[in-house]
Amino acid sequence: MTAHPPHTPPFRDPHLPFAKRIDDLLSRLTLDEKTGFLHQFAPAVERLGISAFRTGQEALHGVAWMGPATVFPQAVGLGATWNTDLVRRVGEAVSKEVRAMRARDDRVGLNIWAPTVNLLRHPLWGRNEEGYSEDPKLTSAIATAYTRGLRGDHPTYWRTAPVLKHWLAHNNETDRATSSSSVRPRVLHEYDLRAFRETVEAGAVAGVMPAYNLVNGRPNHVSPYLREHLRAWTDEELLVCSDAGAPSNLVDHEHYFDTHEEATAASLRAGVDSFTDHGTDSAQMVGRIRKAYEQGLLTEADIDTAVRRQLSVRFRLGEFDPHDDPHAGVRDFDTPAHRALAQEAAEQAIVLLRNDGVLPLAPGTRLAVVGLLADECKLDWYSGTLIHRSTPLEGLYERFGAERVAFAEGVDRVRLKTSAGTFLHVLASEDGEDEVRGADGALDPALLAGRTDLPPLTTDATGTEFALIDWDEGVLTLRAPDGRYLSVAEDGYLRASADQPGGWVVQETFRLEPHANGHLLRHIGTGRHVTVAADGVKVADENAETFELIIAERGEDAVTRVTSEADVVLVVAGNDPHINGRETEDRASLRLPVHQERLLRAARAANPRTVLALVSAYPYAVDTSDLAAALWTAHGGQAAGTALARVLAGDVSPAGRLPQTWYENDADLPGLLDYDVIGSRQTYLYFEGTPLFPFGHGLSYTSFSYGDLTSRVTDGTLHVSFAITNTGDVTADEVAQLYTRAVDPALPRPRRELVAHRRVTLTPGAREELSFEVPLRAFEFWDVAQGRSRLEAGPYELLAGASSEDIRLRTTVLLDGEPGTPRPVLPRGLEGADFDEQSGVEIVDRTRTAGDAVTAAEGRTGELVYRDCDFGDGVAEVTMTVSGEGAVELSLDGGTVLAVVQVEESDSGPYDYTTLGAGIVAEGVHDVHLRLRGPLRLAHVGFSG
Repeated sequence: MTAHPPHTPPFRDPHLPFAKRIDDLLSRLTLDEKTGFLHQFAPAVERLGISAFRTGQEALHGVAWMGPATVFPQAVGLGATWNTDLVRRVGEAVSKEVRAMRARDDRVGLNIWAPTVNLLRHPLWGRNEEGYSEDPKLTSAIATAYTRGLRGDHPTYWRTAPVLKHWLAHNNETDRATSSSSVRPRVLHEYDLRAFRETVEAGAVAGVMPAYNLVNGRPNHVSPYLREHLRAWTDEELLVCSDAGAPSNLVDHEHYFDTHEEATAASLRAGVDSFTDHGTDSAQMVGRIRKAYEQGLLTEADIDTAVRRQLSVRFRLGEFDPHDDPHAGVRDFDTPAHRALAQEAAEQAIVLLRNDGVLPLAPGTRLAVVGLLADECKLDWYSGTLIHRSTPLEGLYERFGAERVAFAEGVDRVRLKTSAGTFLHVLASEDGEDEVRGADGALDPALLAGRTDLPPLTTDATGTEFALIDWDEGVLTLRAPDGRYLSVAEDGYLRASADQPGGWVVQETFRLEPHANGHLLRHIGTGRHVTVAADGVKVADENAETFELIIAERGEDAVTRVTSEADVVLVVAGNDPHINGRETEDRASLRLPVHQERLLRAARAANPRTVLALVSAYPYAVDTSDLAAALWTAHGGQAAGTALARVLAGDVSPAGRLPQTWYENDADLPGLLDYDVIGSRQTYLYFEGTPLFPFGHGLSYTSFSYGDLTSRVTDGTLHVSFAITNTGDVTADEVAQLYTRAVDPALPRPRRELVAHRRVTLTPGAREELSFEVPLRAFEFWDVAQGRSRLEAGPYELLAGASSEDIRLRTTVLLDGEPGTPRPVLPRGLEGADFDEQSGVEIVDRTRTAGDAVTAAEGRTGELVYRDCDFGDGVAEVTMTVSGEGAVELSLDGGTVLAVVQVEESDSGPYDYTTLGAGIVAEGVHDVHLRLRGPLRLAHVGFSG
């Protein structure tokens, strides 16, 4: 007898298109099996030989949360490179390490939750480190490069599947799960959507993650924009993964729905395909989906649509074709090439802010290195565990020799004296192991517990001298002589146990609170005070100890001691990414922490040849005018110190460029929750003040000249070329930037807007001609009168240069476009949110599923202006679609009130609209002014004859 091979089901046939294979697999799955796929941790289906799958592997600048991996510069640092080729190679290296790590640990996922393409609109946002730039064009260029590296070049199979975060208009940690971003249509289309759109259209994105916040009163997890915009940009199936805990937030915190079944069904119908909630336990979410189905809130077709999108990603990742997957055998991990790339990226991210000629350092320079970050290699929440580590001090020792480098950290050295006259004391540990938290990897590092294997603090007659660092806003850390930070574990005892501050709730930060003749020491993580008990020092709700702070040495005294004899002083200042500005916590100010200001002043007073190196996740407002030089770099990963030393020594000429505006002071900033970049003149696009350092700024050790600017328009594309020449004597990179500006716009347009850039390397005397093709779409704006993008005809200035303010060449082109016409209000009326100008107004949801309305901000009178409204031969009545209670007053051209619509108090809800009318006489073209009083919602204004 001849043995027949077992039948191969179509979903296992690699010769069939993915769509047919997915159809076949869907037909074989039961409803319960499909429902199980909708949680982040999808179970195996053993009867079909389908493995378990999970969405969500963090890999923002290296593989995170899974133990040792190559650590690249923070995302904002990668943005500062302005180098798409470099960032593509970083993405490629990260994805190869993901594959290599998965080969030995199947907890490592292939669905990458990166990059973050939220625009860095406001520099006080706690997660500034995660984005690339305040500019949508630069953000999309860098994000596209990273996703292409993550995806790989194979036409069929993806190395990893990147998901963009966080959809949409998400720039605040304060009340992030309940706050609503009010985003007018122009800002939505010209700013917030653009970074997502251009990255998705590039074709290397597997999906997006909605953000925790609401936009225009509606949670992002039920946003109609997922369907109306995101899925319209590509023919690929996109997987939408919820943010962690966000599905439950819809009921528990936002109170947008009454039941979890309603909320889950609404999310699924809106386009969420995978629910990240309750950790690895899928029972809650799956149960909600089943109940929603049983209640008729969902259909099986709704479930199939979501499962299809997940399966599309899994097929592209080669899961069902292991023998054909070209990435299955990738084992590139911590390779020499990856280490070199980490150093290259760190070098390219360094921005030279100012320089009076002290840099590069002359051979033989005697250097004093001071500052709280001088001997640190800080990690952030989305970093992997370091395999290699280089601090600025270590890099300078290696480059210049330890004998030519003096060091003072600048901490305040203190002892803490109790009311009994004893001092806090750290007992010697019998365990010599230097255990690093998270070294073995954890799917959720928020669950990592503090160490309890070390002895708690006690008291004795002499005590331990601690290194106190004041990180500002009253937040401080205390470090023992062995380098370990004081920390509180679950048992409540204080131990010198942490290698660095860290964790979802940081357990290493304290506040000194004045009390009687001393201070109480409050542990911020628990909110409890420190108390001294017979069995050790701990935190408790009662019996708080009063401490006297005994200062053995102030940081500035140590700085002065080492700086006066040096040729050059390097002050390394900045932030700890887990303190005062991080996920869940926005910054309060742009200022440099007072402790570090003290050190900087002391260094400058002792030695005028003082250089400031800022190592931070965000901009500072710091006066550098009396410094010899200043640099900025984001936290640069494993090679940060080596990179900084090589730039200071002149081995590499700095060529990083600022990816966001550095403002002079807090008064230049709008409110954190003010998302109207046009109306409040935010970012370099609209800011009319003088920045501390402008967008795109960065100096070099050489000089460049620009010339031969030409432009022409053909077939819907603007072709621009110009030449740059290295006129100095150092090989260096230049970042050539091309901006545009509407010369005589009919409405507010950007002061200038980046449309292209390129980073090039030039040897001394070398000249290179750069050519750019700019689609005319880049010159369009969103016309609220017509509800679409429009190219306004007229002159546009082209600006080429080294930053948004350092313009070297300019010319003007005349572009054909559509002329502006008055808004015809008779046929369509006015949508409430389609205003041209506003004051004191918020955009809210017209219904739970679609549409916008406007309302006066709490405690304010709302003002709206709709320009150039054409009433034709005349109107006699105005109607307003409103809900709530209050009044709407209408006037023309800012004149007297012509009509008032009063909405009386009722028991109706915010979505129960009524249409009310009033008489009005108007003809011709006028500006319509509306004044909103009270908590009413205005959805639409109509006119009739």
